[in-house]
Amino acid sequence: MLVDGEVIDTLGMRIDPKADIQILPAAHSAQARLVTILLHKPIGYVSGQAEDGYEPAVTLINPANQWSEDRSGIRFAPGHLRSIAPAGRLDIDSTGLFVLTQDGRIAKQLIGGHSDVDKEYLVRVRLGEHTTDVDRQLAPEKLALLRHGLELDGVPLKTAQVSWQNGEQLCFVLREGKKRQIRRMCELVGLDVVGLKRIRMSHVTLGDLPPGQWRYLGHDETF
Repeated sequence: MLVDGEVIDTLGMRIDPKADIQILPAAHSAQARLVTILLHKPIGYVSGQAEDGYEPAVTLINPANQWSEDRSGIRFAPGHLRSIAPAGRLDIDSTGLFVLTQDGRIAKQLIGGHSDVDKEYLVRVRLGEHTTDVDRQLAPEKLALLRHGLELDGVPLKTAQVSWQNGEQLCFVLREGKKRQIRRMCELVGLDVVGLKRIRMSHVTLGDLPPGQWRYLGHDETF
């Protein structure tokens, strides 16, 4: 980076807001080489480090599992796994869109402290012995609580969009991601989650990506 024509490479250095700042071409080039990977995580894989005999989702990122319909034009290289990290999590019993990235800007956008990116989930539920027509069994005031009024660990949750997709499946749209949040929210209103799938993060959707397969985030895609 050039500040008033002088090369600056010290992290955290204070810069005059009126200074002339230029990003060196080499920095732009390095940023452009960073990859982001979209995986359809199956049940049985953990988001981070291996635990209790379960493998991390990143082990699925190999040439054999790359989606044949990946239209990014990016060719797999072993270096793409260097410094790649999950941008968010999906618990071991959940499936769907899982993002791994080398790009700190994308990670901050998705999981930073001030992130307000929409994340959409399809959630199959039951209520006691009721496994069908659950929408007719759940009191309207409890559905309202899922949208607003619950708290976890003593902290009020942000307003959520929650609606019935059919008699047994809810659609959640959240702007936060506490550990096992949807499962815990459902428990608070008497529902048991029997299936959970993330289908969207901001503008990026899971689409037709098959379980266990992955593709690159295209140059024309943004969160």
